[in-house]
Amino acid sequence: MAAKDSLNRKEKLARYAMTGISLAGGLLLLYTLSGMERPNEPLILGLLVIFLGIVEFYPMPVWRGFTTISFPLVYAILVMHGLEYALWSYASVICMVNVVKRRPVRIIFFNPAQLVISFYSAVLVARWMMDLTSLDAKSAVIGGLVHITATIIPFYIINNLLVDFILIARPQPYTFMMWRQKTLQEVNSLIVSYIYLFLFVVLGNQNRGEVDVITFFFFFAPLVGFALLSSIIVRLRKEKAKLKALFRISSELNKKIASDEWLGFLGKNLPEFIDVDACILWTKQNGKWERRYSAGLVNDDADFDEGQAAALETIRHMVIYHNSRKQAGPASGYFLNDIRTKMYAPLMLEEELLGLFVFGRSRTKSFTEDDIQSAVTLANQLAVLIKTKWLFSEEEKRLILEERNRIARDIHDGVAQTLAGAVLNLETAERKFLKTPEESLKLIHDSTDKLRKSLKEVRESIYALRPYPTERVGLMTAIESRMHSLRKEHAVEILLEKRGAEIELSSMTEKVIFDIFQESVQNALKHAKPTKIDIMLSFQRENVFLKIKDNGIGFSLFQAMIKARNEPHFGILHMNEAAEKIKASLQIDSKEGTGTEITLTVPRMGIEGGKMDDQAYAGR
Repeated sequence: MAAKDSLNRKEKLARYAMTGISLAGGLLLLYTLSGMERPNEPLILGLLVIFLGIVEFYPMPVWRGFTTISFPLVYAILVMHGLEYALWSYASVICMVNVVKRRPVRIIFFNPAQLVISFYSAVLVARWMMDLTSLDAKSAVIGGLVHITATIIPFYIINNLLVDFILIARPQPYTFMMWRQKTLQEVNSLIVSYIYLFLFVVLGNQNRGEVDVITFFFFFAPLVGFALLSSIIVRLRKEKAKLKALFRISSELNKKIASDEWLGFLGKNLPEFIDVDACILWTKQNGKWERRYSAGLVNDDADFDEGQAAALETIRHMVIYHNSRKQAGPASGYFLNDIRTKMYAPLMLEEELLGLFVFGRSRTKSFTEDDIQSAVTLANQLAVLIKTKWLFSEEEKRLILEERNRIARDIHDGVAQTLAGAVLNLETAERKFLKTPEESLKLIHDSTDKLRKSLKEVRESIYALRPYPTERVGLMTAIESRMHSLRKEHAVEILLEKRGAEIELSSMTEKVIFDIFQESVQNALKHAKPTKIDIMLSFQRENVFLKIKDNGIGFSLFQAMIKARNEPHFGILHMNEAAEKIKASLQIDSKEGTGTEITLTVPRMGIEGGKMDDQAYAGR
């Protein structure tokens, strides 16, 4: 409670300070209005005002930020038309630029007032300095440089002190790094402005004939053109960087689709795509809303009830609430009071609401068209991602259910029937034991055989239900362990070559690769009579490549295919079917007397790393 009261006091202080500076600047403008006369060169004044507007609307890029190089133009208006026109031109241009950029009302009035006060104070300091120096007319250039110095340095100092006071007084944090970056930007602006004004004074004091509007145009055009061109270039670079960020986010999110790592990746890379003070992501599944991600100035203690869930359901289109005091939207309770503007981006896919991403900023009316486009693009990307994850999840549940049904069916048709027969035989043997012991003994032996068969089937089922070797230790370790066992059992040289950095694949993919490796090696040891088997596992950029090559007697592929159709074991046909499940291609190259080479090419689909059967059903 005390912290909240402190924030409210700081907010009031900042608001009163901005209001006071705005009123002081307005009164100063009214005071200078009485001294305004008809301008001597209205065309030059109009040209300078237009240039001033362009420079303010398109700030120049400097190291780690942007700044406006407007002081030389304001100073030129001061020299040519007097202080009154300089102040009014400066204030009018700044006010119009803020209105066009849709900045908050308090900023529209504060910025012009702050600059007017700073410029007026700097001019007074310069007059005082000129009176102290008492430079004669023969030193016009030196006098002009002194006047520039005595004007520009106080202007930047006073202007930055006013801004720093407001930033310190407001409740939002104002760190040393933020102050340092702002100060460096202003120093860059001061240096560029001083160099340009130096040329203005030096060239202006040379006898070059009449100074007209054409002269001013050609003198200030490079400054304005450079500001305009550099601003456009930086804007294009910013858009390019944003597109790269979107591509990177989209690509990485697709790769992490099979796990929950995408939330951490999203939080880490979100500031590169859209800069906000707070954000919350809700997702909706089976009618239930879940808060999946939040960052910044959010209220972590806020409860979520059915009424708020129903309120979120109403957001079906992009909507922005520019001022939380007037209207904040259904998610206002989940943000701190510092968040004044909120942007709601629904995650829609085919008229289905999958979630809601809410962004917040501390300034009112601070979201631009670029921000809206970024939020919509990100929301659409997340909608596709979440829908795909749900489809994978539903597919996994279906596979588990089918496997359970298959196990139940196998037990019913196999073990259960065998046990039922054995029980029936034992009951019959019990009844016939005294009358026909030989027949009873025969029934007991038959029942014993059936029970042994059932026990074997139960053990096989238990073994099949255990975690697969690749799930326990990973693909590479499972292959190496199996090779170690085979070397002990067979006097054959078995070599393994690994290429590339090992990556984690889905459990289904690793299982199929291991099965094909195991069956290929077993077939070679059993039928090919080799002395050497070479195995290569290569992790490539687009594929995972497995090759098993032996120097055995080889075989006829045509005859093997005919045999595989008649014998129900894990042979060539089953290996092909397993490869098709993971969208892989299996190639077998063998001739009698030339050995055998089996290659499996598994495409990397960008969604490796999950536990579900992602590769098998990604293309459906």
